Amino acid sequence: MSESSATASAGAVTGEDEVVGICRDLIRIDTSNYGGGEGPGERAAAEYVAEQLAEVGLEPQIFESQPGRASTVARIEGADPSRPALLIHGHLDVVPADAADWRHHPFSGEIADGCVWGRGAVDMKDMDAMTLAVVRDRMRSGRKPPRDVVLAFLADEEAGGVYGARHLVDRHPGLFEGVNEAIGEVGGFSFTVNDNLRLYLIETAQKGIHWMRLTVEGTAGHGSMTNNDNAVTELCEAVARLGRHKFPVRVTKTVRSFLDELSDALGTELDPEDMEETLAKLGGIAKIIGATLQNTAAPTQLSAGYKVNVIPGQATAHVDGRFLPGYEEEFLADLDRALGPRVRRVDDHADRALETTFDGALVDAMQSSLKAEDPAARAVPYMLSGGTDAKHFDDLGIRCFGFAPLKLPPELDFAGMFHGVDERVPVDGLKFGVRVLDRFLDQA
Repeated sequence: MSESSATASAGAVTGEDEVVGICRDLIRIDTSNYGGGEGPGERAAAEYVAEQLAEVGLEPQIFESQPGRASTVARIEGADPSRPALLIHGHLDVVPADAADWRHHPFSGEIADGCVWGRGAVDMKDMDAMTLAVVRDRMRSGRKPPRDVVLAFLADEEAGGVYGARHLVDRHPGLFEGVNEAIGEVGGFSFTVNDNLRLYLIETAQKGIHWMRLTVEGTAGHGSMTNNDNAVTELCEAVARLGRHKFPVRVTKTVRSFLDELSDALGTELDPEDMEETLAKLGGIAKIIGATLQNTAAPTQLSAGYKVNVIPGQATAHVDGRFLPGYEEEFLADLDRALGPRVRRVDDHADRALETTFDGALVDAMQSSLKAEDPAARAVPYMLSGGTDAKHFDDLGIRCFGFAPLKLPPELDFAGMFHGVDERVPVDGLKFGVRVLDRFLDQA
C-alpha cells in the first residue's frame, strides 16, 4: 500500500496530511530520463497518478507515446464549464542520479532534517504531489473549482517533451479544449529579503533552446606522426572559444521588471550592465537570474576516436545553447563567429523562447493566495534560464506561468538543487504549497 493510500484509509484527511506521503511515493518510482528514449520510463508513475485520481472519482486517461513513455491526463468539471479552462501541468520524469554522490539515496524519499530527499524533490515531483494532494482533498469534500481544470502529468520533459507534452499537443489536442491559461514548474518559490519581505518569483518568461551537435572533419592518421589537420585539435579550440565567449548583456521586459521590483525591495539600484555587482546582491537565486541577462552556450560533451594511436577523422561536441526572447538570430550569429568556419553545427533539439506579461486575473490570484498564507509575500515576475513543457502548450494558444508555490528557508540553495545532488524539499514547504494552491484554485 502506498503512503498516501495508507493515510487516506486512516480516516478523514486533508491535502496537507497526504502531500508528504505522495511526494515520497513518487520519488521512490525511478523515472530517470537519460535522453534518446533511454531509461525506465514513466509508466509506473503515470499509473500511480491515475490510481490517486480515480480513487476520488475522476476518470484519468493514460497516454503511452512509446513503450513505457506515459502521461496521465484528467479533467475536473468546474462550477461554470462555460468559462475557459485552466491547465495544471507537471512532468513525471527526472534526470539521472548517482547514489554514491548523495547523503541519502536519491530514490528513497527519505525524510531527514525536515526535508523530503530524493531525485525529483524540487524538479518536479514536489509540485506533482501538491497538485494531487489538493485535487484529492477537493474531490473528497465536493469543492468544485470555479472553472474546468485539466491535469496533465507528463513524460519526457527532461529531454524536450517529445514523448510527453509534444505528443499530446500533436496527437490529442482535444484534451486541452477550451484551456486558455496554465501553471507549471519553476515558479512561485520564495527568496527572503528580510524577516518582513519574501519575494515569490513567478515565471513569466523562459529562454529558448538550441541543443547542438558540433562536428569537425579532419585527416585521419597514425598517432605517432605530425598531423596539421587534426579534428580533435580544431574542435577543442573551437569549443574553448565558445565556452569562454562573453555574450552581450540584453535586458528583456521581464528581466527589467524583475530588477526594478528587486531594486525597490532592496532599496538599492541594480545595474544589469554591471553583472558582477548585480549578481552579488541576489544571493541564492543568482544561479537562475544570472543566465537571464544574456544568451548562453555551455559545452557539455566531447567525443572522438577509438584508439590511442589513431588520429580520428572526425570529432564531435555537444552544446547546450539558450537564447533570450527576441535574440535568437543574434545568438546564432554570435555562435557561428565564435566557432569559426571549420565547425559544422546541427540542432539535436530546438525550441523557441517565451514571454508573457505579469498581469491579469490569474496573476492576481497567485498574489492574493500567497499573501494569505505569508503576509510577507510579494509576487514578482522573472525569467527562467531553462525551458519547460510550457513551450508545447503555447502552440495551443495557452498563456503559461511557472507557479509551484514553496516557502523556503533562506539558507536553502534551492536553485543549486535543480539537476544537482542532495535534492530535497522542506516538509513545511510542501504543506505551504498545498494551502496556497487550494486558495489559488478557488480564485483562478
